[in-house]
Amino acid sequence: MKKMILLAAAMSFAIPVYAQSLAGTVLTVGGSAEIKVDNDQANLSFYLEEQDKDKAQAASRLNQKMKSGTDLIKKEDPQAELMTRNYYTYPVYSDELQVAGAQPKKRQITGWRVGQYLEVKTINLKQLPSTVASAQKVMSLNGIHFGLSPQAAAKLEEERIQAGYKNFSDKLAMVVNAMGRKLQDVQIEAVDFDGAALEMPQVQMAAAPMMLKGARVADAVAEPSFEPGSSSLSIRVNGKVRLK
Repeated sequence: MKKMILLAAAMSFAIPVYAQSLAGTVLTVGGSAEIKVDNDQANLSFYLEEQDKDKAQAASRLNQKMKSGTDLIKKEDPQAELMTRNYYTYPVYSDELQVAGAQPKKRQITGWRVGQYLEVKTINLKQLPSTVASAQKVMSLNGIHFGLSPQAAAKLEEERIQAGYKNFSDKLAMVVNAMGRKLQDVQIEAVDFDGAALEMPQVQMAAAPMMLKGARVADAVAEPSFEPGSSSLSIRVNGKVRLK
């Protein structure tokens, strides 16, 4: 019986000694959070391409069609942001075969190819199918992806930070509790709100065949169907704490 009493006394004494030995211990705790939000912005790329033996004729047709397509987009969506991304002109050469052993022939220019890209950014997703169908009467849709507008991302910034800090605090409480301490026994020395990221799913569309001279412009195009999807706003919160 005497031995059991001594053992119990030793155990009761060891607990506070262990807890006291943790004083000054520095811990690094990491938290993270992710918020999924419906996309509210579309980024589209349209293009036109013309080919002709006469460079001026090819450029003229391209310019006329691009103006027509641009006007159609502005009519359907006056608030859309438009920007010309690229305008190119290059020669088209003949496909003459070179005879082995003979002196190489200089390839002849048989025509000219002229093209232009137009970038469109809009938050009017309700009108988007109609806008695209209208533009496709003249231009080809080269690609599209959806994401968050800067305004929407800014509004979610506070929510993102709060979610990250809450996750950090919850993990800190679990770690401290596992070590036999309480949150009031912890002093936070540094918190890093770094590693934020925005992931935007993209819906890409393949380029349509180029429009050659004499190609018929469709009178009407059926409206496409789009699913904007959602974006993930994430954050990592790392903190350095010291046990008192």
